[in-house]
Amino acid sequence: MRDVLITIKGTQGQNASECETIEFVTQGSYCHQKEEAVFSYMESEMTGLQGTKTTFRIGQEAITLTREGTLHAQMVFERGKKHTFLYETPYGATAMGVSTRHVHHGLDAEGGAVEIDYSIDVDSVIISENRFRIQVTPQKGKA
Repeated sequence: MRDVLITIKGTQGQNASECETIEFVTQGSYCHQKEEAVFSYMESEMTGLQGTKTTFRIGQEAITLTREGTLHAQMVFERGKKHTFLYETPYGATAMGVSTRHVHHGLDAEGGAVEIDYSIDVDSVIISENRFRIQVTPQKGKA
């Protein structure tokens, strides 16, 4: 694992006119192997998930996002497919679906970018349209 800066731009809303965008930069760790890249970071108060560790595992066919800490969830992003997941908070758990429209990454040993466009639903009713744009950059002076 190596130290990196992770820049995340996330957009979510029920439609294009009601979108909310969050952009932040955080420190994290990154590892790239032949068929998989992994990066993780601690969420902050800004994201509303303080005390939660977020990990992205990027494989050949899918990207898996795992959150552990104040809440637990594991989302699988695979283009053209819907996956269900359990969203667990201190207040209870809810079954949700994630349908991925677009997923792309250009990650190598130095870092790179990840793009994910998806929707979240509860009982097959879409509650949010989402987009992640993530840039992973080596920290200057650290290898």
